[in-house]
Formats: sequence, C-alpha cells, structure tokens
Amino acid sequence: MLKSVCKSLAITCLLALSTVAWADDAHWIDVRTADEFSAGHVDGAVNIPYGEIIQRITEVTENKDELIYVYCRSGRRSGIAKDMLDEAGFIIVVNLGGLEDAKKAAASR
Repeated sequence: MLKSVCKSLAITCLLALSTVAWADDAHWIDVRTADEFSAGHVDGAVNIPYGEIIQRITEVTENKDELIYVYCRSGRRSGIAKDMLDEAGFIIVVNLGGLEDAKKAAASR
C-alpha cells in the first residue's frame, strides 16, 4: 500500500512540474531520424536521434535539472530516449509522444 501511495505521489509531482514548467527555456528534442526531422518538426526543437541521445545530450544541456521534452513519431522512440536520460540522471524529462502531440503542446506554451 505504501509503495502505491509513494508512486502516485511521485507521478502527481512530475505532472505538476511538467504543467507548471511549460516555459520557453525548456529544451525540445526530436529523437526521430534526420530525414523525418527535415520533413517537419516543432519550431526550436533540436534533432538528436534516440540512439545518439546520451552521446549528444550535452549539445543541448549539461544541466540535469533542466526541463527536457522529447518526442518522435508515435512516442515509442521518445519513451526509450526518456528512459535513457532518466538513467543518466536527468531529473525532468517529459515524453510528449508523437509529433502531432508535441506540436499541440508547443502551441499551448
């Protein structure tokens, strides 16, 4: 029971952080291929294919406390990228899912 309560509290805190933190200083990373990125992306996003995310994240930020949004085509690759960044110690990484969801999120910032 306690484990379930702690997990729910952690999820609630992360959702609150991500809702409050829709700021222009957030980092937006498109983890699709370069060809997919060139076909269309969120304005201001940086393209780092998900398989290169750990090796290239310092091109975007070295601060593990900064807000990072990741997205791809469907949310699968961005989920993998989020997990990798989480394991590397990044604190606030939000998987926005697919490109269309990311565009909607970006429009509301």
